[in-house]
Amino acid sequence: MKYGISMPASAPMPEPSPDSAPRRFATGRQFELRRGDALAVVTELAAGLRLYSRHGVQLTESYGDSDIPPGATGITLAPWANRVEDGIWYLKGKKQQLDITEVSRNNASHGLLRNAGYSLVDESEFSVTLEATVFPQHGYPFLVRHSVRYELDANLDLRVSQSLVNESRDDAPFVLGAHPYLRIGDVAPEDLVLTVKAGTRLVADDRLIPRSTAAVDADFDFSGGRSVGALDVDVALTDLEFDGGVARHVLAAPDGSTVSLEQDESCPYVHVFVTDKFPGRSKAVAIEPMSGPANAFNSGDGLRWLAPGESYTMTWGITGSVQRAN
Repeated sequence: MKYGISMPASAPMPEPSPDSAPRRFATGRQFELRRGDALAVVTELAAGLRLYSRHGVQLTESYGDSDIPPGATGITLAPWANRVEDGIWYLKGKKQQLDITEVSRNNASHGLLRNAGYSLVDESEFSVTLEATVFPQHGYPFLVRHSVRYELDANLDLRVSQSLVNESRDDAPFVLGAHPYLRIGDVAPEDLVLTVKAGTRLVADDRLIPRSTAAVDADFDFSGGRSVGALDVDVALTDLEFDGGVARHVLAAPDGSTVSLEQDESCPYVHVFVTDKFPGRSKAVAIEPMSGPANAFNSGDGLRWLAPGESYTMTWGITGSVQRAN
């Protein structure tokens, strides 16, 4: 394990000398994976992805050592992704009340592990596996274990698998997700083009709770590529176009460099969030793979239930084809 990233530089900083004070991180231990020209940095907090780069070109948004992930940058999400309306759902007719963590919209947001430290399960030169437990509590009376494995494969692509195991005596509901933001080095966001091939969008209210579905239309059709500079969206999409079992969502730069978020059919939803509120960036692009959409605990859309002892795994990854940084 090494320490060596900074914000917003694309390449890692030199390691501190033995005489210098040790670096400290608000996100806990930093696990570095290096293979060829690829670098990934994974955090103890929320089993989050803090950085993925190729040729020294930063392909995900990052943040400073003393910061927590802005805008949920790179965190993994369990046992639900996105939101639960009013934090309320019903289990066998009995009301369950989750803590309200998105106060402005009165929702329970992004699961129960976004502020949890994950334990190291396994570490090798090219991979790391972290794990955390959700204990029975108000609003979610189940014991489940979430493990996240990151690997730099032989092609230097980043592969991620998230598994949930039910250690309860009863069936447990869940949705899994992740919250990476993509970029291409120092290319201005306004010069990037986003392509997402999907057939259906979830129509949400002003609290971002889906109320219906509709075919993608001009405002939400990214299949032909859309300029990031013109976008201000926060939308879930499904009926994704899977090619060989994989859906690919692409950011492209004028020089031909690309970064892609890939997800398999274990996560049939993707949430696209383009914001001008990310610190230090005119626009930031989150492409979030999800096994189910917001408010699945109430709508049942995409909601899965694990029997006692059963597990479920969703897989996704990030690939890049970039010009070498100067």
